Amino acid sequence: MLDVDRGGADPAPPVSNRTTRRTVLKAGGTLLLAVIAPALLPNLAHAAQILAVRVWPADDYTRVTLENDSDLKASHFVVRDPDRLVVDIEGLELNPTLKQLVAKIQSNDPYIKQVRVGQNKPNVVRLVFDLKEAVKPQVFTLAPVGTYAHRLVLDLYPVNAPDPIAALIEKGEWSNDPVNPPALLPEWQSALKSESVPPLADYPPELKTGPDETPGARWDPKADPKLEPKPEPKSDRVPQVTRMITIALDPGHGGEDPGAIGKSGSREKDVVLAIAKRLKAKIEQQPNMRVMLTRDADFFVPLNVRVQKARKVQADLFMSIHADAFVESTARGSSVFVLSEKGASSTAARWLANKENSADQIGGVNFKGQDRQLTSVLLDLSTTAQINDSMKLGKAVLGEIGGINKLHRGAVEQAGFAVLKAPDIPSILIETAFISNPEEEAKLTDDAYQDQMAEAVMKGIKRYFAKNPPLSKNRMT
Repeated sequence: MLDVDRGGADPAPPVSNRTTRRTVLKAGGTLLLAVIAPALLPNLAHAAQILAVRVWPADDYTRVTLENDSDLKASHFVVRDPDRLVVDIEGLELNPTLKQLVAKIQSNDPYIKQVRVGQNKPNVVRLVFDLKEAVKPQVFTLAPVGTYAHRLVLDLYPVNAPDPIAALIEKGEWSNDPVNPPALLPEWQSALKSESVPPLADYPPELKTGPDETPGARWDPKADPKLEPKPEPKSDRVPQVTRMITIALDPGHGGEDPGAIGKSGSREKDVVLAIAKRLKAKIEQQPNMRVMLTRDADFFVPLNVRVQKARKVQADLFMSIHADAFVESTARGSSVFVLSEKGASSTAARWLANKENSADQIGGVNFKGQDRQLTSVLLDLSTTAQINDSMKLGKAVLGEIGGINKLHRGAVEQAGFAVLKAPDIPSILIETAFISNPEEEAKLTDDAYQDQMAEAVMKGIKRYFAKNPPLSKNRMT
């Protein structure tokens, strides 16, 4: 250091001291660089690693997911004539996993022809998607959740979004012309009268819940001496159906969200899609009925979009199909749930609703691109009338399901399921069985059981409409 009192510098130290000082300074500098370099130059210290690439093509949109070990920063732009999407990802070096994206693009993808992947410059990878038509891309990141690490998501939406009604018209499944009531209702009425067990809605309240509400309890109304079903009201007036009935089927989960996974590896999203397709085929065999699936393949649909799809086709019923899991593999039985405005009917129902409502986080929703206020308004418009109608539908379906599988509880349960919040459509959520129970997982993957479950739900739909014929659209509020 400088000696200000003597007005000059310290005399030169001996040679041995100078050598020691240089050695110490050199070592100290190396140590300091080692400490500050990662903070100042993160990309040089550790380039992000792509862990997995996935592509989910669908008519609605195509999703590309890059799962990685850190949060990535990406920019994108669209090029016309021909249509291309260019995505630049910073802090990334090209690796074999990312190169797999090229082979992941399917020839039948509605929106992507092919993709090119390359190292644009050091620490920047460029993806170029050659498109089949113009798209409106959404590029966003997702924080780690569940079994997933960080994800960079590219959603390619068509500029002209598909119209669900137009899709039904194209398939010959949509018409607003009046229908002939006798073609539909008498068959249902005769089927209803031929059944020996009265509908669940007619049982006294104390007999609807099963013994002590214990899981797995199964109540047999025919064996109960206290049962006194209400007589059918006599009336010469047969309710008339004056239009087509539209049913929205919602196979839960899909795409990035596998749902619950059984011990044998069965995925909920696959099981419920298979059951929904079987039910769809049965509904289409009924006179004057049509059906819309919120998803017909393996892709994810946000919860509020499922509701919006049902409303766009003016659905008369909304039925969400699931096969959930519980922390204990002994849990078993089928259940039916409807919306609740006053809280869940049980702790288990609340737990399940919270789990199902987290699907958006797992499936991956770009919340920045949504109008949260509009979504909130839609989900808060549910009415007491909707819940009452949903309860009637739920009881009709539960009564039929109880004939092929034990009921987890003997009554329709209620909780705040976001997917059931269509303000003007009776809506239920069906838990077909517990995929976490090895015995029930085997059932869920069995073709015969899937068909029996679809048939039971179909009978429940018939029972509901036989007692609650739909109003004509111009009389509905």
